[in-house]
Amino acid sequence: MPKQTFINLPNDKKETLIKAAMKEFSRVPLSGASISNIVKDAGIPRGSFYQYFEDKEDLYYFLLDENSQRLNSRFISVLKDQNGDLIESFIESFRRMLISLQSLEFRQFFRNAFLNMNYKAENTLTPEVNEEQMNTRLKEVMGLVDTDKLNISDEMELIHIFKIMKAVTFQNLIQVFAKDLSIEQSMQNYTAEVNLMKKGLCK
Repeated sequence: MPKQTFINLPNDKKETLIKAAMKEFSRVPLSGASISNIVKDAGIPRGSFYQYFEDKEDLYYFLLDENSQRLNSRFISVLKDQNGDLIESFIESFRRMLISLQSLEFRQFFRNAFLNMNYKAENTLTPEVNEEQMNTRLKEVMGLVDTDKLNISDEMELIHIFKIMKAVTFQNLIQVFAKDLSIEQSMQNYTAEVNLMKKGLCK
């Protein structure tokens, strides 16, 4: 996470560094990214970079967390629009994500992220769902869910539904990037899998 010196920067200087980092992490995955390219594009000395972040991994996971917060805010908005219907909210959020990915730089950043995903990156984008350490973002989302529309008996089962939907969503996003699927193809695949779960897998 960023150091206090970065937090204290004027917004325009923060944005300059963030844009330079997004450009580099869109060009190549984290493993191939260069701090030299980032500082050159941002127009700052290399020494200044280390006053803001520990290393490129620190900056990368900061960017993932920032995007995670935006995605969470969008999901909350969709959930409210869908009157607490959790499954329909996942479908609509997936559709909006696909539309957002039409932006080339945004798409390349997430393409590199999803095709080179590790546990830390996944957990940064969607923090681990568990009963003991439920984070503030998840609590807000769960409080908006209309549980009458779900065949569940307690909060733990709701948590399991979140885990299942997260896994399905992640797998489908990986397929979007791995196979360069169109929005139509991606939505067909995603809704087919979600509808199977809604119907139930056993007779």
